[in-house]
Amino acid sequence: MQKLTERIDDLKQRIAAWGKRIRRYTERSTRFNQNRLFQSDQKRLYKSFERPMVSGTGSVPNQADTVAFWRSLWSEPVNHNEGPWTEVVASQCAGITPVDPVIITPDDVAEAVRRAPNWKSPKGLTGCITTG
Repeated sequence: MQKLTERIDDLKQRIAAWGKRIRRYTERSTRFNQNRLFQSDQKRLYKSFERPMVSGTGSVPNQADTVAFWRSLWSEPVNHNEGPWTEVVASQCAGITPVDPVIITPDDVAEAVRRAPNWKSPKGLTGCITTG
């Protein structure tokens, strides 16, 4: 009976070792394929990220509960206790001259979108910008 128990334990350990080995191989293979795809065809790589993952990770959270959670979190007023260090930082930064504001025109956006590959551009933005 003891030999049988030892044999069962040995087989369980072998199965666990094979499982870990397979898991490591799968993760390495996935990383390798994603790296190769990133170098050769980024569009296809990004499309593969958009596909839903096939896994039984459980149920999707209820939308009403999620909305209630975030509303309760963001609607509560918070009074932060700012210590004296903020005054020290403010006095150190008083002599810094601010950077000139950057003005982005529709022509700047149109030029940037025109140079970007079509699949990297925001879907709704390419149709509404016209270049003259």
